[in-house]
Amino acid sequence: MNAKEWIKSTIRGFMCVSGILGNNWLGFCSLPKSRSQLRTNNILFINLAISNLITNYMVDLPDTLELVKRWPVGRMYCSAFNFFSDLSETSSIFTTMFITVFWHQKLVGSLKHGGAPVQMDNTRLVMALLAGSWTVSVVFSLPHLFFTSLNIQNQSSEECLEYFPSQEVKQTYEMVFLMLANVVPIVGIVFASIQITVTLLQSQKRIKNISSRAGPRGDDQRKAASNELSSKDYISNATSANAPNTIQKVQKSQDRSNSSSGSSQVRAAKSVVAVATVFVICWLTHLLLSITSTIHDSIVIHEMTSYIGALYTCIIPYIYLYGVKKLTCLTCSSID
Repeated sequence: MNAKEWIKSTIRGFMCVSGILGNNWLGFCSLPKSRSQLRTNNILFINLAISNLITNYMVDLPDTLELVKRWPVGRMYCSAFNFFSDLSETSSIFTTMFITVFWHQKLVGSLKHGGAPVQMDNTRLVMALLAGSWTVSVVFSLPHLFFTSLNIQNQSSEECLEYFPSQEVKQTYEMVFLMLANVVPIVGIVFASIQITVTLLQSQKRIKNISSRAGPRGDDQRKAASNELSSKDYISNATSANAPNTIQKVQKSQDRSNSSSGSSQVRAAKSVVAVATVFVICWLTHLLLSITSTIHDSIVIHEMTSYIGALYTCIIPYIYLYGVKKLTCLTCSSID
């Protein structure tokens, strides 16, 4: 094995291992302590971890071990490889869309409806949507089990190919798959991400304006309150002063709690937007490389396409873990 092959194997190995660790971490961290603590976020993150782990174990790991050059079980392994590749990819796209839409409703929709409960904050509804997405993923992946064959070029090289009954059938399948399993979810992801980003920017601007206007006023009020309290006799007002102080402490504690909850939700929403951005960039790059490979077949383009596909499952779990504050703490509670 020459230096170039060693570098390629090292990169593939690093991406595969980091993807396996990150997705297992995301899945285990999302498991609730009890059934009563199961939330929509938990279900979505667990489903995304499972989808990505299918890619890690059934696609990336064999590719890293270079089993795809030998196809040890022949056509059966070749068909399973393509089946699981499309299955996990389609499921990950739909799950990413559901996560983005969920946070769009939680952040944007909740503000529009005065903090009312959001529609997707319903475990039964989300489980039904995920079941539907898995069904669609299986349907779109089934052709790989029937139209795949192994082309043996020589004794040391085998190529996994797909032969559809006709070119029209192949084009129809690819167009329907592209539109329903790729374009539609991605449009939803982009639209929801833009809405979340606009809401976050407006919220930050509003907070800055309120802080700049309330600053001097707050100082004057605190000074007036201090002068008023100092002008009264402490002993005679000890009993009456204790009650307001207790109320103020409770109010401050509640304010800190609300502020912490709000900042946590903003942090999680930012991670969702970051994931959507990375996902769209990876998808567009992958699409352009795939189109280019049909026009000009090149080993370099095929390798770049493979790296881009593995990059998503490698990076995404860590962004989500950072967003829900579990990147450095395995025991802290998740953000619902």
